[in-house]
Amino acid sequence: MQIIETGLPGLLIIKPKIFEDQRGYFFESYNQRVFNEQGLQYNFVQDNESLSMKGIIRGLHYQLAPYAQTKLTRVVYGKIYDVAVDLRENSPTYGKWYGKELSSENKEQLLIPRGFAHGFSVLSDKAIVFYKCDNFYHPDSERGINYKDTTLNIDWQIDPKDAIVSAKDKVLPDFSEADMNFSI
Repeated sequence: MQIIETGLPGLLIIKPKIFEDQRGYFFESYNQRVFNEQGLQYNFVQDNESLSMKGIIRGLHYQLAPYAQTKLTRVVYGKIYDVAVDLRENSPTYGKWYGKELSSENKEQLLIPRGFAHGFSVLSDKAIVFYKCDNFYHPDSERGINYKDTTLNIDWQIDPKDAIVSAKDKVLPDFSEADMNFSI
């Protein structure tokens, strides 16, 4: 398993070692021992999975501290553009975003630490996204940032006129108005 830095502190790409032969493939998507040896001390307590069709944008979502979640995202089927935004006020990359194509073909994962907003757009006809969380869902702490925020200016890798967004996500506040309480 290879761990690659993204330039945003704590936001990491996890690239598994894939074993392939005529039968198919095998890889470890998560190994707590390997994570611990790399100084990544997480206790994942909840797994989530979503199915989305092409053009759907989900996010940008997060939970306020102390209910914030670290997420380890991967694509089981299809292809997405996964995005994380640094919301930690004293971070050198506060307000910066990072995007990475994740797919069932590249099998790469994005480790998104607490203090980041998360979202993705679906690039394939459909995608199944799976992610581990190190904290339980807490509805009263749920927050978000509008995917069209002009300050962030995220390129979702899809034509904006084709974007399919939930009614709830369409009315999320812009970055400058979002409720945040994170630090490094």
